[in-house]
Amino acid sequence: MHLDPKKAGTYFPNQAVRACVLCVHPRTRAVRLSLHPIFLQPGRPLTRLSCQHMGAVLDDVPVQGFFSKAGAIFRLKDGTLAYARLSHLSNSKNAFNPETFKPGNTHKCRIIDYSQMDGLALLSLRSSIIEAQYLRYHDIKPGALVKGTVLTIKPYGMLVKVAEQIRGLVPPMHLADILMKNPEKKYHTGDEVQCRVLLCDPEAKKLMMTLKKTLVESKLPAITCYADAKPGLQTHGFILRVKDYGCLVKFYNDVQGLVPKHELSAEYVPDPERVFYIGQVVKVAVLNCEPSKERMLLSFKLLNDPKRELTGHSQKKRRAINVGQLMDVKVSEKTRDGLEVAVLPHNIPAFLPTPHLSDHVAHGPLLYHWLQAGDSLHRVLCLSQSEGRVFLCRKPALVSTVEGGQDPKSFSEIHPGMLLIGFVKSIKDYGVFVQFPSGLSGLAPKAIISDKFVTCTSDHFVEGQTVVAKVTSVDEEKQRMLLSLRLSDCALGDPATTSLFLLSQCLEERQGVLSLMSNRDSVLIQTLAKMTPGMVLDLQVQEVLEDGSVVFSEGPVPGLVLRASRYHRAGQEVQSGQEKKAVILNVDLLKLEVHVSLCHDLVNRKAKKLKKGSEHQAIVQYLEESFAVASLVETGHLVAFSLTSHLNDTFRFDSEKLQVGQGVSLTLKTTEPGVTGLLLAVEGPAAKRTMRQSQKDSERVDEDEEVDPAVAVGTVKKHNLSVGDMVTGTVKSIKSTHVVVTLKDGIIGCIHASHILDDVPVGTSPTAKLKVGKTVTARVIGGRDMKTFKFLPISHPRFIRTIPELSVRPSELEKESHTALNTHSVSPLEKIKQYQPGQTVTCFLKKYNVVKKWLEVEIAPDIRGRIPLLLTSLSFKVLKHPDKKFRIGQALKATVVGPDSSKAFLCLSLIGPHKLEKGEVAMGRVVKVTPKKGLTVSFPFGKIGRVSIFHVSDSYSETPLEDFSPQKMVRCYVLSTEGDALALSLRSSRTNPETKSKITDPEINSIQDIQEGQLLRGYVTSVQTHGVLFGLGPSVVGLVQYPHVSQYSPSKKALYSRYLPEGKLLTAKVLSLNHRKKLVKLSFLSCDTGKPDVFPASLGLPLLKQEERITEAEERDHKGAEEKKKQKRQEKRSQKGHEGTQLTSKEMPEPQKLHPKKQGKRPLLESGSEQERVNKKKKKAAPSEEDDSGVEVYYREGEEEIEEMSVPSKEKQTRPAEVPRLQLSSGFVWDVGLDSLTPALPPRGESSDSEEDEKPQQFTKKKSKKERELEKQKAEKELSRIEEALMDPLRQPESADDFDRLVLSSPNSSILWLQYMAFHLQATEIEKARAVAERALKTISFREEQEKLNVWVALLNLENMYGSQESLAKVFERAVQYNEPLKVYLHLADIYTKSEKFQEAVELYNRMLKRFRQEKAVWIKYGAFLLRRGQAGASHRVMQRALECLPNKEHVDVIAKFAQLEFQLGDAERAKAIFETTLSTYPKRTDVWSVYIDMTIKHGSQKEARDIFERVIHLSLAPKRMKFFFKRYLDYEKQHGTEKDVQAVKAKALEYVEAKGSALED
Repeated sequence: MHLDPKKAGTYFPNQAVRACVLCVHPRTRAVRLSLHPIFLQPGRPLTRLSCQHMGAVLDDVPVQGFFSKAGAIFRLKDGTLAYARLSHLSNSKNAFNPETFKPGNTHKCRIIDYSQMDGLALLSLRSSIIEAQYLRYHDIKPGALVKGTVLTIKPYGMLVKVAEQIRGLVPPMHLADILMKNPEKKYHTGDEVQCRVLLCDPEAKKLMMTLKKTLVESKLPAITCYADAKPGLQTHGFILRVKDYGCLVKFYNDVQGLVPKHELSAEYVPDPERVFYIGQVVKVAVLNCEPSKERMLLSFKLLNDPKRELTGHSQKKRRAINVGQLMDVKVSEKTRDGLEVAVLPHNIPAFLPTPHLSDHVAHGPLLYHWLQAGDSLHRVLCLSQSEGRVFLCRKPALVSTVEGGQDPKSFSEIHPGMLLIGFVKSIKDYGVFVQFPSGLSGLAPKAIISDKFVTCTSDHFVEGQTVVAKVTSVDEEKQRMLLSLRLSDCALGDPATTSLFLLSQCLEERQGVLSLMSNRDSVLIQTLAKMTPGMVLDLQVQEVLEDGSVVFSEGPVPGLVLRASRYHRAGQEVQSGQEKKAVILNVDLLKLEVHVSLCHDLVNRKAKKLKKGSEHQAIVQYLEESFAVASLVETGHLVAFSLTSHLNDTFRFDSEKLQVGQGVSLTLKTTEPGVTGLLLAVEGPAAKRTMRQSQKDSERVDEDEEVDPAVAVGTVKKHNLSVGDMVTGTVKSIKSTHVVVTLKDGIIGCIHASHILDDVPVGTSPTAKLKVGKTVTARVIGGRDMKTFKFLPISHPRFIRTIPELSVRPSELEKESHTALNTHSVSPLEKIKQYQPGQTVTCFLKKYNVVKKWLEVEIAPDIRGRIPLLLTSLSFKVLKHPDKKFRIGQALKATVVGPDSSKAFLCLSLIGPHKLEKGEVAMGRVVKVTPKKGLTVSFPFGKIGRVSIFHVSDSYSETPLEDFSPQKMVRCYVLSTEGDALALSLRSSRTNPETKSKITDPEINSIQDIQEGQLLRGYVTSVQTHGVLFGLGPSVVGLVQYPHVSQYSPSKKALYSRYLPEGKLLTAKVLSLNHRKKLVKLSFLSCDTGKPDVFPASLGLPLLKQEERITEAEERDHKGAEEKKKQKRQEKRSQKGHEGTQLTSKEMPEPQKLHPKKQGKRPLLESGSEQERVNKKKKKAAPSEEDDSGVEVYYREGEEEIEEMSVPSKEKQTRPAEVPRLQLSSGFVWDVGLDSLTPALPPRGESSDSEEDEKPQQFTKKKSKKERELEKQKAEKELSRIEEALMDPLRQPESADDFDRLVLSSPNSSILWLQYMAFHLQATEIEKARAVAERALKTISFREEQEKLNVWVALLNLENMYGSQESLAKVFERAVQYNEPLKVYLHLADIYTKSEKFQEAVELYNRMLKRFRQEKAVWIKYGAFLLRRGQAGASHRVMQRALECLPNKEHVDVIAKFAQLEFQLGDAERAKAIFETTLSTYPKRTDVWSVYIDMTIKHGSQKEARDIFERVIHLSLAPKRMKFFFKRYLDYEKQHGTEKDVQAVKAKALEYVEAKGSALED
């Protein structure tokens, strides 16, 4: 194959030939060569068949030969052979017939290619190829119209099949005349389309086409090369780019031209980007073309357009205005960048940019906002004229410069060192360009624009800002100059004078804005214009927001917003509806908000005469961009001072910025507040600033941790991903509802929580399954726009710059077919239509909206939902604090209710039913309380229900509606859904049937529910002439005839209305029923009801005789009884202590919410305690024979513990759960200071070395043998005496060696180690004491936990007294690691308290409440701490928080413990109230009774103690418990009472025993 066909057979060995290397075998390294002539020209393209034959259609071409498995050979007319492959012999395999290809048969065919190796033309007999318009890319010319078939739609455009092997691309911009968001709605696969060719590159096989209708149907000549563009030619093109200097228009074959700005329109176009857009089809006229330079000049103003001539008159007028001229102007209209104005008096149009309205950067937008068409401005400067446009400036600094003639007109007038006033023209990375009024400009390099380090030039200046510049160098030849903007170079004089001038100018401009506002028609704006800082207002609190700020009600002015920040709340307790006095700090003229302060010192200013120039300390109250408002510490007057002392002084590091609450030193410049309401001052040195004071302890009690992490996904990079692609990435960060993943090339992707698991367990957070740094494989399911965060279709032009939305669901990764996010819907409503009401969905909690009171959830990345608070739970505890129940990111099972009011979210429910039906229980919110009638309740579904006064409670009360107010949440039972409003019931027997609560007043819904002789309670409806109408139920009214109302006969009928008002609660007896006539006769007589008469005996009314009663009754019967009447729901305010035995859930305090359940389980607990009591030890102060579930033991201990704290003389008792802190016998006190410690003196009996050295010199005489023996015996006796002393266990150690010997013998004794530490501390050797503690921690056995804890506590004490805060923190962290953390926290809290470090103690308790929120000991300790500090209110709030965090079984114990604390440290009356409330709910808790008795004996009077004993001995308790209380009562009377009192108790005990005995006999 690779030999030269002409030389085949002529080759011989050793012949030199020219060959081409085809390949080298990778393993054998064999070289493959070719001798074919076509390969012997390396680097040159292979020669092809001439173009005239390529693509030619030939008729009647004869078959030369046929090969059944290869194809057929044909002979062309010129005698050359041609070959057709088997697949090209017919249109399909089924249509192929070999018989038609016998030699000699002729066929119609088309030359499609040429084989260089074989020297053959390649043919095709397919009809589709023969009839095709184009066979190859060379056949298609730019500008030609072609037809094709849509293949697919991709993000980068639409692929169109033009011929068999030819495909073209229609970019997204060219799918229509305008940019299409959803092209897949218009174009579908297989559609026939007609396109016009934009570009065709045959070598690259690149074909670009357009579907823009205007271009496709255009009859104008097409420009396909620059030579075609003749001046005056008109044609169609499309805009490629829009710049501030004009538009680039593109034609066919990459030919493009420029339309300059002045040729865009007959009218001036200031901003081309607002008028034109990329892709817009335009008709242009060629002005000029240079083909050699490929440059073309175009115009949108067609040559025959008459508007081109309308330019002369206005230009003549404009020539009358000179640069630097001052004039008056009138506002014509507002544009995006400034004001279109008319120069008076000739109304010449001009433009005034927003930054040029003021020298103050912040005032430009402010003046722009309030200026309206028709307003006049004076002394406006003509800045420049360019392109027939007049630009103006109103900056006072520039106007003064021009008026004073200080503005140089040319570079020759400028010299280095000159100070010039100008404005920032543009900002670049390398510096700032400054322009001056005359039009000259210069550059301030980055290095000298500020005295501070410059990271980014745009941080220091903004375009249009007024600046002072110092000329550093001038190049007159190049017309350039360099400037310096540093404050050190551009000083204008005294900083204080400049600061005051800028402040005065700033406030004057604000006054000008206020005068503009006062001319508006709006009442709100006129009110704001009259408000000045310092005014004191009487306001009503509307709402306290979550961040602690307060919003006040608008009062008579609709839309008025008044708010006080958390700081300006000044620590006050604020509630909705409360009246407060507030002082105005500032009025935000853009947001139309009034900022006020409740600070007492500001509201009640002191009348003190101030001196000009005097220096005062002030506190910053409010910060504007250019000035601040502060209050004088001495008097409370409000003072304004400028934040800048120079026009260039606009940059501050964070450490230099002022903060609200910070202290400053001010020098007063005015002593009387002018129209601004503020005194003017200048700030002193920054060194005199003081930091903001820390929050008070009382403000920190209820602080909760605020977590609001921002979802940051980084910079979005361009990508080429499509839906369905598999990608691999690394987890970058994990958020609540999504995971951020980094893909290759730094592309950022997101995985939503709904696309992590196939089955998400309820309550879990799927995002927790992925870890940071983990590699994941995911599938692309969509793309989210980085700006709008909306999901775009794959065909959207910005899809390549979206954040890919990914899925790691196992089911998504396995199967080939994949889901994609629905991005084709026109509106959000279409997206949520796929969810039907009643359908169950899994959603993920995003956040809790405190203001709107709903949970915001996400069902999918593009589908969001809302769960109204009332649909989250049927528990009041959950509704009160939903953030405790629901975690961010948690998966929830919810029921679809339907779309919400905005139609963009799904409304969901967590409590099951999605619509209210009869028998359902739902949460509602009271919207209206109708006295004596009932309640109106609203539901999230938009339904309204009504509660009759008879369905408020199972037990009627005198004032049944007192506990209800608008916005209160209630639990409702749906009685009926008929009518426009639901019939509801709040009875516990309906809403909580499982509690089986006692029903004092049964439901009366019809006459069938009543029986003769029955006693019923109800409410008086009205007093009529024939009797009193008495309501028994919502629709049942009975009649009480006057003889049956009272036993008295009042002479005045007015007494009936007085003593029987509407809504009065009474008891009546049913005398008779008439079911046929539906009549109910009732009686109020005390002989029938057993209740007191309706008229008091004190009135002295005559008794009604029996005969009169019978006569009157007969007369009433003749008149006929009153029929049963329908009655409206009634309501009235009720007292807190109402009649009835059962509290409903809405009336119950939070801690007692589960009272019915607990009441039902109490007998089980009682019987259990009988078994437990055998194993319990009796307590000294409460020798009970039984224990009520262990609680009594706990509280007896707690009581003794507090007694130990308050009365040291009493015998102390050690708690088994907590070993008391060690007391050292050596007399060392931890609270002693270093200055009181004295060095340890040498112990007696020891002598110094110098004394021993002197002894041999005293005796010079030689000793005898006897004397030496006596000395030896004496020394031995002394040695034995010392040894005995050392062995004495009672001997106190006197040196470090003594302690070392002791700790060696008893290494696990913490008492020895602590004495050792105390020994060193007495000698002021702190480091040695630390070393001893560290030795002790290493030496003591790890099994001796308590001994180690004692040493840790001692070390904490040491660091607290003699160490630093850092050393204490380090020791504390180590102690927490090696011990039970709770014990260490509690010990450190006690150490802080004893050392009076209350601030640190509060911070530590707040940490403990977050970490150990389930430990009741922490809550109790904190409550006791606050009560000792005198913060009773904070202690009450801590108890409420404890009840919310602790389980229900702990509530009674916690309440009782806080009541004990109140007795000992707080208000005894409040403590009694807490005990009484608890015992009314849990009357059989003997432990609580016992504690209550002890506390009353200790802190109350004898009468109160006897009253409690009398109550408790009449309880229905077990005999053994009653014996315990009788014994305590007897002991009490023996100690405090008389013999008569003792006998009385014995008699009561005997009476109880006899009663029990008789009951057993019965």
